Amino acid sequence: MENESAISALGALAQGTRLDTFRLLVRHEPDGMAAGEIARQLDVPQNTMSAHLGILARAGLIRSERHSRSIIYRADLDGLRSLTLFILKDCCGGNAELCAPLVAELTPCC
Repeated sequence: MENESAISALGALAQGTRLDTFRLLVRHEPDGMAAGEIARQLDVPQNTMSAHLGILARAGLIRSERHSRSIIYRADLDGLRSLTLFILKDCCGGNAELCAPLVAELTPCC
């Protein structure tokens, strides 16, 4: 991942509704959710949600697929993985022991 892509992704997540949306979609993997359902669960107007979803998609954090009349949104786990690795790439100057607590916290969920 390049600096510009990381900045775009971090910028997209630096807003409360978008962060909540992304976390909601991560929890609903692999099925995803329709835009209207996301808006309902987060109590956000649908037109506002559409704008937030667009920002997250352009940042490479979510994907969408049309299913008949609905658009299903899913977290892009490859984008999340790339962003996480970008942030942690130089973790602790290569001293793996210093990063062990971070890895240990991630291990139970993944």
